Amino acid sequence: MASSNNNDEIFKVGIRVPPFWPEEPEIWFAQVEGQFAVSNITADATKFNYVIGQLDHQFSKEVKDIIISPPPTEKYEKLKTELIKRLSASREKQVKQLLMHEELGDRRPSQFLRHLQSLAGPNVPEDFLKTIWTSRLPRNVQTVIAAQPTASLEVLSDLADRIQDIAPATPQVSAASTCGSSLDAMANEIAELRRQMKVLMDRQSRPRSCQRSRSRSETRSESNYRKFPKCWYHAKFGAKAKRCVKPCDYQAGNAQGGR
Repeated sequence: MASSNNNDEIFKVGIRVPPFWPEEPEIWFAQVEGQFAVSNITADATKFNYVIGQLDHQFSKEVKDIIISPPPTEKYEKLKTELIKRLSASREKQVKQLLMHEELGDRRPSQFLRHLQSLAGPNVPEDFLKTIWTSRLPRNVQTVIAAQPTASLEVLSDLADRIQDIAPATPQVSAASTCGSSLDAMANEIAELRRQMKVLMDRQSRPRSCQRSRSRSETRSESNYRKFPKCWYHAKFGAKAKRCVKPCDYQAGNAQGGR
């Protein structure tokens, strides 16, 4: 038994424990256990003492009860399990507090969303992130976003960018002036914003072929037709004309290329 303890003492001199990584404690413990395996360290108390020796005071406080009064057996496993669990909960709380203080600033809504996502990491629920992001957007953008409850964050961020482009937010007015004409102005602004958004979305959803066919279906007056049986495009370019204004008597087989 003494020989085993001596071996632990010899090998632990050369062990290289990486600095503690509070953001990813699971990865850190995996690295430490790799060093334990290389150095043939198996004693529970030795592993326990190595870990507590690497913790800064703010992280030691998270597992103060275990450090002061460790269990009689499996000290290391108890310390590992509780440290991961408590730091994960603490990390999520800190992230939420951090997100609560972030502001849009001069960023586009999509840029701001990506910033929040990078701060939040994978453990913060999407609904919570959406609530924080939406609450930081200008009021006119919030109004339209609220009308899209089933849209994904990606779609909403693109929509928010477009709203900001066509209807920049006006400076917020003081509480003393938010009555009468201010409310009317806000209602008019929202109505105009919705009208512009409808035009924009209709334009995006309409196939290009429809837009081209509409431009080709332009008409001219009957009096103009009587004076000039061929439209200006066929009279000018003949068979090479790329447009035609109806009515037009141009026929591909026997028309001249120009006036």
